[in-house]
Amino acid sequence: MSIELSREERAQALTSIERYFNENMEQRIGNIAAGALLAFFLEEIGATVYNKAVAEVQERMQARVLELDIEVHEEEFQYWPRQAKAIRPRR
Repeated sequence: MSIELSREERAQALTSIERYFNENMEQRIGNIAAGALLAFFLEEIGATVYNKAVAEVQERMQARVLELDIEVHEEEFQYWPRQAKAIRPRR
């Protein structure tokens, strides 16, 4: 599975890469080189980042599922205890 960026996301990423090089490296990087670098990173480490994100989401969902019984638990066989509370002894 390859990671695809929308046109807007790609443009923002390229602008960010170019800015990073301009501010932190001794040489500038052009738009074509920035695009090649972005494509390399998406292909080379994109799947790793994606898999880690999926694993984190799975972990969070499993934690929520474990809490589900606490959130929606209903006591069983409560008719008679409720009736005992509702009926007050006559005097």
